[in-house]
Amino acid sequence: MKTKKIERVIAPPVPHMVGDGFRVHNFIPYGNGMSMERMSPFIMMDYNSKFYFPPTKEQRGVGVHPHRGFETVTIAYKGKVAHNDSSGNSGVIGEGDVQWMTAASGILHKEYHEEQFSKEGGDFQMVQLWVNLPAKDKMSKPKYQGITNDQITKYQLPDNGGLVEIIAGEYNGVAGAASTFTPVNLFNAKLNKDAVATFNFPAKHNSAVLVIEGSVLVNDSETVPTDNFLLFTNEGEEFTIKALENSVVLILSGEPIDEPIVAHGPFVMNTQQEIMQAFNDVNMGRFGFLD
Repeated sequence: MKTKKIERVIAPPVPHMVGDGFRVHNFIPYGNGMSMERMSPFIMMDYNSKFYFPPTKEQRGVGVHPHRGFETVTIAYKGKVAHNDSSGNSGVIGEGDVQWMTAASGILHKEYHEEQFSKEGGDFQMVQLWVNLPAKDKMSKPKYQGITNDQITKYQLPDNGGLVEIIAGEYNGVAGAASTFTPVNLFNAKLNKDAVATFNFPAKHNSAVLVIEGSVLVNDSETVPTDNFLLFTNEGEEFTIKALENSVVLILSGEPIDEPIVAHGPFVMNTQQEIMQAFNDVNMGRFGFLD
């Protein structure tokens, strides 16, 4: 099996605030050719690297905002996030949990630090991905998958090497917990020092890794430190990750959706006309209501 070649390693971009509760590095889209199309179906990645938020009486976060045309996937590593949407879904994403929200035809959403976490303060670390939907599914009914850590399937690596959490897709015959509209693999590899894990994805799939904790050696050739993002070329199928210390690595790979992408703020559609319709539908109250 041919080895996937490394295209480049990207250091964390300068962080910015989303609302007052999320201090993020935006890896997708990013300069130097890292467009929505380049990492399709992953069209946005905000990474809140580990950051201490002091205690506060007011819950930090992002107020009510709309989404249409894609899915949001929030992976919690440190801290807790509470959320509500106009479809009636609400809950708390705790450490190790995943929130997979299909906005599709449109919802209003808000997310903020969980009440007790806000009062106590603490380290906060999260990833939010936007996963595009094909045109035929963009106007489907919104849905929500709240996946707690005990619901995430896990593959134990040999020789006490650690484990791979399969959020979506399949690893070594073990299927992930989330349902997806197109082929998507999304894993957390929690590797003990010196452990080696091997991954295989189709050559044409867009594939990358983000080092959440520790540092790793990819393909015995490239050292990737904490908070760095590694992008593979679209050739070859297999790559290896060796943990240089106890490490956590997010692995993402998916089949590109070969359709036009027209994005404006919280809407990702296929035409400018559909974007205009989305704004009109929000103004007409067709996304529902949320306080």
